[in-house]
Amino acid sequence: MVVAKEMNIPADNPTSYCHLNRAVPILQLYFNEAADHRAHLRLSLPSIMSLIGALRLESDHGWERDIEVLVFLYWLAHAASYRVVSQTFDIPKSSVHDIVHRVSQAIMGILRRVICFPTGDDLEAVGAGFAQLAGSPAFSRAVGAIDGCQVLIKPPANDSHFYYNRKLFHSIQLQAITDHRGKFLDVFVGYPGSVHDARVLRNSPVFTGSLYPPPGKCILGDGGYLCLSAPICLITPHREPVQNPVQARFNNKHSRARNIVKRAFGMLKTRWRSIFFKALEVNPAFVPEVVACCAVLHNLALLNGDIVEAENEEDHDDRPPEPHNLEARVGEDVRDNLAAAVSAPNIRVPALHEHDYL
Repeated sequence: MVVAKEMNIPADNPTSYCHLNRAVPILQLYFNEAADHRAHLRLSLPSIMSLIGALRLESDHGWERDIEVLVFLYWLAHAASYRVVSQTFDIPKSSVHDIVHRVSQAIMGILRRVICFPTGDDLEAVGAGFAQLAGSPAFSRAVGAIDGCQVLIKPPANDSHFYYNRKLFHSIQLQAITDHRGKFLDVFVGYPGSVHDARVLRNSPVFTGSLYPPPGKCILGDGGYLCLSAPICLITPHREPVQNPVQARFNNKHSRARNIVKRAFGMLKTRWRSIFFKALEVNPAFVPEVVACCAVLHNLALLNGDIVEAENEEDHDDRPPEPHNLEARVGEDVRDNLAAAVSAPNIRVPALHEHDYL
């Protein structure tokens, strides 16, 4: 739907040889500020403009930056083949391929600016948000929720059995930590679908580098993880069946706060249905980059008030955690302190590392 024409090239701009055909339907939609862009591009116009402004694409063939972003978003929104996008925009298929990979790389270049851990006052606001989600001030120590989800892929040519998951399809894993609003604070994507969530965590930079949460804070995870205090503080629910009302009350509050990460996955999958509900017709090695781009766009959309209603997200690792060790026991002691604080809200909540555990 974009027509490229050769034109007289000014001597001072030898690379400019394309111009915009505003009669193209998809561009008519783009330039109509009153139109709903989410039907075709899955993002609102403010979100699209925010993305364009965040990227600094160096064009070497004359396509305007806006057009490259639109081509990429259209491809992402429909998971269409390069041939279909080529026909839609009336540009060569090879150009579509180059644009998709160039914009994807540009989005990866801003990932650490858009997906990052909070600090200072922002960190305290996240804690207050989790306390509100849980309905208990004890959870003000929580500054994130962690979980993983499976992303459908075409079976790789080599070692495809490693990617065959417990739900009987080939996939890679997306591990994410979110804040109280469902904004991604960290993503780790690419591990084969057969790998347990807990093992993915142990091999992720956030764990090996003890990157998050900061001392005195914790993140929340489901029962597929071990309850840990080191190298990161990760609090999981009590195992069912619970032993007393204190544990039951804690589990209820914990679930209410932790479920924000499942809602974030639901929003991500609802917005990019074509990416997450069918296998992309691309090289499997490219899929982790595409998924990471979707996570970046999710955060940009939230920042622009561009919210989609999340479908129910039940994709979780329901396998039991690995056998307990000393770190797990220490984590359980921390959890017991939090559980006691939940049931006795007038008692001061102890700092998570206020006591030494041997």
